[in-house]
Amino acid sequence: MFRFFKRIFDPQFLVSSEHVKGPLPGMGEVYRNCLSLAWPSALESVLIALVSSVDTMMVGGLGAAAISAVGITSQPRFLMMTPIIALNTGVTAIVARRKGEGNIDGACRSLKQAVIFCLFFCILMVTGALFFARELLTLAGAQPDFIDLGVEYYRIVMCGQFFACLGMTINAAQRGFGNTKVSMRSNVAANLVNLVFNYFLINGHWFFPRLGTRGAAIATALGSVVAFCMALASVLRPAAPGVLTLRSNAPWRFDRRTASSIFKVASSTFVEQIFMRFGFFTYASLVARLGTIEFATHQICMNIINVSFGFADGFGIASTSLVGQQLGAKRPDLAMLYGKVGQRCSLCIGVLLAIFFTLFRREMILLFNDEPAIVALGAQIVLIVAATCLAQTSQVVISGCLRGAGDSRYVALTSFISIAIIRPALSWLLCYPVGWGVIGAWIGLFGDQFLRLVLNFIRFRSGKWFEIEL
Repeated sequence: MFRFFKRIFDPQFLVSSEHVKGPLPGMGEVYRNCLSLAWPSALESVLIALVSSVDTMMVGGLGAAAISAVGITSQPRFLMMTPIIALNTGVTAIVARRKGEGNIDGACRSLKQAVIFCLFFCILMVTGALFFARELLTLAGAQPDFIDLGVEYYRIVMCGQFFACLGMTINAAQRGFGNTKVSMRSNVAANLVNLVFNYFLINGHWFFPRLGTRGAAIATALGSVVAFCMALASVLRPAAPGVLTLRSNAPWRFDRRTASSIFKVASSTFVEQIFMRFGFFTYASLVARLGTIEFATHQICMNIINVSFGFADGFGIASTSLVGQQLGAKRPDLAMLYGKVGQRCSLCIGVLLAIFFTLFRREMILLFNDEPAIVALGAQIVLIVAATCLAQTSQVVISGCLRGAGDSRYVALTSFISIAIIRPALSWLLCYPVGWGVIGAWIGLFGDQFLRLVLNFIRFRSGKWFEIEL
């Protein structure tokens, strides 16, 4: 048994001999390096997921329509953020590569270019959200009994997203530079602000008015402003060796060479995000049309699985940064090693979460809502959530490694196949013709996660991403 686990976790067994370019670090060093970057990002992502869950719990007291109104805005919100998410993936990969090369000025130049582009995209995003909120939510499948609540919530939250996205871009650069604690601190502070004002504004405590879902939206927007201010403060330090800052000598104007490097990664990621958003949007719309109770239950279970994603995302961010830095240092063998170490750590957490979700599935649903129909349906779905954790935790890390290497075109292709085609098609088939309803939709989600894991892991093991130049 000891030999079995040694072959799975020992660095000496994680890189094939033909890929080794030099001495490999020992087990203690490699896991310590991975965990030192991963824990702030993992804690940040998990806390965001938990706060989102508490957010849903607080709104859940207003009824199933309120849960659905808040939940229906998720995919339209991420759809509008697609260019910014792609930009952030690009800046993380490029900053990590420049850090590995020892080119700090190039990393600072990349940060400035990303901020300029993000500001432009934010203006377009908020304008579109304000003018087309009802049309977007209708397309997402919003039902007559909660669409008005959803439109009001969506418009307020998207105003806050202007600041949130600028902060996200700065944090993306910091992650690539290895400063994962910056993002953790800003997001923890933002979520605490969100929770406090949720308490005051949703049900009207102290001298604050009772605003219901509108209050939840205002609380989220206030948290976004706080996160932006903290992220901005982290890059306003004077220029110095080894410091990522906006106060470098790099000019505030378009830099073709730097921009082309960022968009070499971001363009493929943008295509991937379009495929993903189409798939997620279609998927959510299919579930929303099943009815308010079904969609409310679905949203509760999405909050639960987001905890699993949070852990995986933390290790994925660490692996993305480490892969980019090691490729910049011309050590692709260490890039593969750190990717596999991140995947192993994430999988271990996935196993523990799967066991926990299985044992306490009814209790978890009761935290959000106590309607018997929601509890009974939700308890069945959480069993699928538990199985999905095992694939999702590894899939997120491996996909992050490929993006960090600049192999985002391949990830875009797998996303197109799995998210844009397989997930909606399988979910529709099982939801409607087969008649399994929301259970069928979650089986479709599991199929998507498993397929992406297989396709991306095959690519990762091949090592074809070693030679990509950025």
